[in-house]
Amino acid sequence: MSIWEILLIGAALSMDAVAVGMANGIADPKMRLCKMLAIAGMYALFQFVMPVIGYYGSSFFSEFVEKIAPWLSFVLLGILGGKMIFDGVREWISRKRAQGQPEEIKPQKKLGFLTLTAQAVATSIDALAVGITFLAVDTTEGLPVHAVFCALAIGAITFAFSFAAVGIGKKAGDKFSDKAGIFGGCVLLAIGIKILVEGLI
Repeated sequence: MSIWEILLIGAALSMDAVAVGMANGIADPKMRLCKMLAIAGMYALFQFVMPVIGYYGSSFFSEFVEKIAPWLSFVLLGILGGKMIFDGVREWISRKRAQGQPEEIKPQKKLGFLTLTAQAVATSIDALAVGITFLAVDTTEGLPVHAVFCALAIGAITFAFSFAAVGIGKKAGDKFSDKAGIFGGCVLLAIGIKILVEGLI
């Protein structure tokens, strides 16, 4: 696995946070900079912590993981990618069906700390499985840098992308959130297939 593939994984994993961050921007068009930074920072923190937990939490299975590493990476990334594509397509279909219908007006709710934390956890669960994938790769071909630095890269990418997404949501609306999820899912699937092929060869 190259550093570029790790960066692509980070970009793909950030797509859920991008979609949610965009929605937060839509819900609060007058959001201040400090709140935008807090949202991006919280998402980035959990995207960093989850792969580390996945990597170290499964380290005692390393001998078993080494034997099934290519398939494990393929299955995990395939499930995550497929889920992201499915969710994105489902959201796209629901948007198409809602076109031309009067939009339901809902009262705005303030984004509190507990809600933000719940969003951060929900958008970073996939990164836990990626941490296990990092272990699988590390026990076979090896990672280009330590897993903690891989997780830091994922967190940094998530921070940058989600911060931008909040700003975009404030101005452009949420019409791109489903496409972001589909793109991220395709990236995860492609990397999973590549790892499987390399392992079998």
